[in-house]
Amino acid sequence: MTRRAGIVIASTRAATGVYEDLSAPVIADWLAEHGFDVIPAAVVPDGPSVGAAIRALLALEPSVVVTSGGTGLSPDDATPEETLPLLDREIPGIMEAIRSAGAAKTPLAALSRGHAGTAGKTFLVNLPGSPSGVMDGLSVLDPIIAHLCDQLEGNHGH
Repeated sequence: MTRRAGIVIASTRAATGVYEDLSAPVIADWLAEHGFDVIPAAVVPDGPSVGAAIRALLALEPSVVVTSGGTGLSPDDATPEETLPLLDREIPGIMEAIRSAGAAKTPLAALSRGHAGTAGKTFLVNLPGSPSGVMDGLSVLDPIIAHLCDQLEGNHGH
């Protein structure tokens, strides 16, 4: 069975063409390396568009949805607020590990307000907007993503 995964990039500037998003290709490559069929990334403005894009992906029932951007403290950074109502269960240890991995490189990682959790059988995680922050987050997910998906699919092997 091939698992599917989706990506949402929260960036008003990338969505309006001010600059090219560099995080989606990093995430897509990582997902493909882990055997996921990657749904093309949605690049949307910060705010309610993020929640709408996540909901649209969840309707496709992917195994994983990764967001990047909108987790900071700027007035329009609302990815955590758009994500939290969609989660059935939070997985706080994942975000603790992601912030810790980032903090080893920059103290600014402590400002990331992202969430990780489940929405049905989908794992949903908010990563920072920078490619380096994305790579830090993916390095945390690297050794656990297969087991995490196995558990969400009902396979309880440890």
